Amino acid sequence: MSSFVNNVSEEDQEFYEIKNAAAEFYRANRVPEELEKALGELFFHNPEDVHGYLANYFTNLSLQPLISRLNGKALYDSRGQLCAEAEVFCIICNEEKRMSSAAISSHLGGQKETLLNWQAKNEERAHHVTTAVNWIDEPLNMILKGQSPCDQGEIDQKLSDFFMARVQEEKELKEKEESQSAVEQEVEVPISLPEKKKDKKSDKKKKGSSDKPFCPAEPPEPVLPGCLAIGSVSLAVAKSGAQIKDIPLYKYIRALKNSEDQDSFHIPISLVTILSCGKFCPGKLNLLEEVILIPNAGQQVKQIITMTTQLQKEMMRIISASSKPGAIQVILGDRGVQPMNFDRPEQALDLITDACNNLEFELGTEIHLAVNCAGPDLMDYNKEKYEIATGSFKSADELVSMYQTLISKYTAVVALIDPLRREDREQWEKLSTVIGESCVLLSDATYKPQAPPLPGVTGYVLKHINEITVSDLINITSQQQGSLVFGMASNEPCDDDSLSDIAVGLGLDYIKLGGLTSAERMTKYNRLGSIEEELSQQGILGMFLLVLLSRSERGGRTKAHSKRGTLSLTRSLWFLKETSVCGSVCATMEFLTLDLLIGCLMTCEDKRFPCLSTPPTHTRTKKVRGVTGYNRKLGCVCEIIPDI
Repeated sequence: MSSFVNNVSEEDQEFYEIKNAAAEFYRANRVPEELEKALGELFFHNPEDVHGYLANYFTNLSLQPLISRLNGKALYDSRGQLCAEAEVFCIICNEEKRMSSAAISSHLGGQKETLLNWQAKNEERAHHVTTAVNWIDEPLNMILKGQSPCDQGEIDQKLSDFFMARVQEEKELKEKEESQSAVEQEVEVPISLPEKKKDKKSDKKKKGSSDKPFCPAEPPEPVLPGCLAIGSVSLAVAKSGAQIKDIPLYKYIRALKNSEDQDSFHIPISLVTILSCGKFCPGKLNLLEEVILIPNAGQQVKQIITMTTQLQKEMMRIISASSKPGAIQVILGDRGVQPMNFDRPEQALDLITDACNNLEFELGTEIHLAVNCAGPDLMDYNKEKYEIATGSFKSADELVSMYQTLISKYTAVVALIDPLRREDREQWEKLSTVIGESCVLLSDATYKPQAPPLPGVTGYVLKHINEITVSDLINITSQQQGSLVFGMASNEPCDDDSLSDIAVGLGLDYIKLGGLTSAERMTKYNRLGSIEEELSQQGILGMFLLVLLSRSERGGRTKAHSKRGTLSLTRSLWFLKETSVCGSVCATMEFLTLDLLIGCLMTCEDKRFPCLSTPPTHTRTKKVRGVTGYNRKLGCVCEIIPDI
């Protein structure tokens, strides 16, 4: 009997201890208070889904998700080439969940892939992708395990540090290999050869020659195998952070760039490729890698796509109905358009002019053009000249004269992208002088971000490739002087539309996605249109106004003030950004004529544009609702980009 009592007492004692431990556990984690609060709110809200309400309530109290692991995959991009994808997994409510994935474009450096070197390039790409997948699965997985996906800056810094450590290791390894090979080589005694007599005639010819020495090509930036992992992981982490915050990616990136600016967004102007007559297209012409349509600012994405589609169909109709060279191709180029068969640049530009005339599009007013010349790819280093067409070579100075002639004839062309090699700096400056008042020069800064700026260049093309992190994009766009065009690489992954979110989140003025005839590009155009609709419905879609000022409109040279000083507005591109547009402001936009805009600038004495609060009268301007508020906002955010 006594043993039974003792046994019962031991069980009671154990139960008592468990009960006290449970009470302490619940008390330490505030379970009773939260249960009481949840039940109270549940009663007052009286939701239809009682358990769903409770689930959401307690989910909001759960711990912040942390990265549990990364997973690397080898996938195929839009051209059937290998690319590396990074997946991010997090612990959410005590369970591991796949948050997001990302795959960015790769650039291997060196020569571009051709029919002669495609096999070697494929092997090189496979090595890059395999290394990237290994980086994601092993070292990066260990480095980022336990990190919060919302700590973008800290994670990107760790990714950059890891990459720089690998770069240093690769550099030390190469130096070691070079030193060993130098020791192993036998020292050869140079044999002194008899000096040849100098040819006086050749010396006289060299002295009398005015040819300038040819600048050799700059060494390409080295591309470290595996660097794809850095950019892919960074983007996947950003997408995970946006998902955790339950906001779109573009708003998440805007918060990373400027946490206080969440009420003002504008859609970048879409630069749409409509023709391709580059080096790898049929026909002799190599010069026009892309002819790009620049729509007027303020047009919706759907309107731009519709207009571009009409223009392309009319061009195809003209080609098929005429005997002009330029047979329609059934294959697609890397730029998302059908490659054309032309011999001279005038043929392509005349075709666009005829199509615009037939559709009653005002070329040079309603539509402008940009030309991606891909100048660095045209240089024949044996002849030391640019091969603008098969068998047709021009020196750098001759090419400048050719551009000048084209721009003067086709005034709708307002921008040239990479017209020359970086090494021809003197010709860049000369080109800027002869056409700078009517056309802007842009350079692709993706592959040489640390290179000194080229003379005359007022804008840059930027792509998200290789080891570029999201934080790098934010820093570049915050510090870069001049206009930025966010471009899409030719081998962009098919199903990732993050490029559109990044461009909107960074607040860029332009986005260049290529043509309208490939799925991976249309995915991004559709996403851009969806963002535009979302912002419009939320009432935070800003206006982006692009005005072309010519001599006839300005009546000569005039000075205007800005935060960056005084600059000339002669035949230049002039930008205005309106960051927050309400209904009354939208109503005033239709009354804002060019003459009124110029009048405000001409009478302005202060850099804050005080005159805009009392705009000058105009014969075509009615009484404008909300014009004072609009002009006050305009004065705060007006930005004139210099030297454009």
